[in-house]
Amino acid sequence: MGRRHDDRDAEDAEAGGDGGEPVALALKILVAGGFGAGKTTLVGAVSEIRPLRTEELLSEAGELVDDTGGVARKTTTTVAMDFGRITVRAGLSLYLFGTPGQDRFWFLWDELAQGALGAVVLADTRRLEDCFPAVDYFEHRRIPFVVAVNCFTDARRYGAPDVSRALDLETGTPVVLCDARDRDSGKEVLIRLVEYAGRVHTARLLESVDPQAGAV
Repeated sequence: MGRRHDDRDAEDAEAGGDGGEPVALALKILVAGGFGAGKTTLVGAVSEIRPLRTEELLSEAGELVDDTGGVARKTTTTVAMDFGRITVRAGLSLYLFGTPGQDRFWFLWDELAQGALGAVVLADTRRLEDCFPAVDYFEHRRIPFVVAVNCFTDARRYGAPDVSRALDLETGTPVVLCDARDRDSGKEVLIRLVEYAGRVHTARLLESVDPQAGAV
């Protein structure tokens, strides 16, 4: 009888719990990038719940520090964070935290980055230099990230290799083209990030056990 109970316990553990239901896994993802790159739009497009937004109207005082070149029609800005949730598949949910783009709000990034699996850096090719700080931030903290080029209709199109070279990304960092307004496009970006971050974290774990283990 003890043997049968042990076997049943092992089967329950593999299934995920007492009722045989799979263990629900929630992963924290950051959505970063420059001012007006589409972070709030992406979170809102993919979120299955009503997204939490902390947007304020752009003020005359803000015009002195916020460069609106290329995004002149933008009238609001995120001052704390955006928050949304998406279920990628049964048992796997992503909690999305959109970061403010302006440098005066960067003190929030360290708090938001704690416990994050990885990040999406949204890039606008009209203002590509605006995502340099986000790229540097995640590279220096060894947080896996993908660069998602938001393909605005009035922006010149560049291929992923061109963007990778322009941003001087580390070898292997994925670059994907997307439409931040489209749910399916945004979901593909998030899936790409989860897959990439999973490989990075697995490689680091193996390297901590065996320094000769292969790279990502």
